[in-house]
Amino acid sequence: MKATIQAIEIDAQAQQLLAACNLPTDDLQDAANNLRLFGCRADGHLIGLVGLQMHGTDALLRSLAVADAARGQGLGDELLTYAERQAASHGVHAIYLLTTTAEAFFAQRGYRLSERATAPLAIAATRQFCGLCPATATFMHKRLSAGAV
Repeated sequence: MKATIQAIEIDAQAQQLLAACNLPTDDLQDAANNLRLFGCRADGHLIGLVGLQMHGTDALLRSLAVADAARGQGLGDELLTYAERQAASHGVHAIYLLTTTAEAFFAQRGYRLSERATAPLAIAATRQFCGLCPATATFMHKRLSAGAV
């Protein structure tokens, strides 16, 4: 699937897709100043999105979500690659994430397990890190370089 991905706003469709994928939405408005959302629509409906919460040279990957009807077509890969390119173009050197269900997906795409204690201070201070994601969530990171994205 070759999707048209573009910047999107935090709107009702974004919140509905996140909720349908069991991803947190409680802090979206709090994080809005440094949160960038990117999404893909089909027939006027949001079918996939990914977020980056920027913190200088680090970013927290948030909310990679694909609607059930659009799964299995490579949209998750496209969204992740797009987010990585956006991060690199804004001077991000490393992307961090928390996941309870997609460790294998991210590992296959170059993300490595990390100890939560090693999180950069700005990442560790996010509401997602501090409480929205359970302490049992897997913490991962990926270093970005010119050849990595």
